[in-house]
Amino acid sequence: MSTSAVITIVVVAIAAAIAIALLVLNQRSKRLRERFGPEYSRTVEETGSRIRAEAKLQKLQKRVQQFKITPLSSETRARFVAGWHKIQSRFVDDPRGALTEADRLIQELMSERGYPVTEFEQRAADISVDHPLVVEEYRAGHEISLRHAQGHATTEDMRQAMIHYRALFAELAAIVASPGGELCEFVKCPCSSNRLYPVAPSVVRGVQASIPPSETTLKAKYSDTVPELSTVMPTVESVV
Repeated sequence: MSTSAVITIVVVAIAAAIAIALLVLNQRSKRLRERFGPEYSRTVEETGSRIRAEAKLQKLQKRVQQFKITPLSSETRARFVAGWHKIQSRFVDDPRGALTEADRLIQELMSERGYPVTEFEQRAADISVDHPLVVEEYRAGHEISLRHAQGHATTEDMRQAMIHYRALFAELAAIVASPGGELCEFVKCPCSSNRLYPVAPSVVRGVQASIPPSETTLKAKYSDTVPELSTVMPTVESVV
């Protein structure tokens, strides 16, 4: 075999290896963007590098995979909902105390689900793996709580913090009102996006046991469903 032929083969092999590596990296980026949503962009901005951001998110995924995350029992969920009722009722007369209790209840709920209660940034990072769409609500609520602790938060600020916390509470407690009025639980779609959808018990019963509804079924039934707690508990707006 001539020298030129050998060089050609080597060049082609190197080009193929580079193409495969780029394909793998692009597929990884796509999976992480779909999994983390806005959190992906935030991490890229925070680290200043897509490569560093993706390494950080992959490491975070592996960390959370070690947790024993479990759903709430009906009794435990009812207890937490009752606790939220009490906190929102208190907001009218004592917004500062209600906000402090809401922050504490969120931490208790996280612990009950199986998340380790560490310092805030780690808690938010852990939550972002399975709940990327509401972790920013947690950060926004916490930022207001910090200003509240310094005496710099207005009543309107605290009302907004309660709304932020409510969004996270709803998803962690897996509570949502379906179009038919049923209380739903969030299930992961068996697809690449791994997104969470609110599914009523009647929907789950309509498919094979242990097999979640398809993404098409979920979108068709609940594409317009917003995780609101209005049928389970009063909204913050109704008590302030």
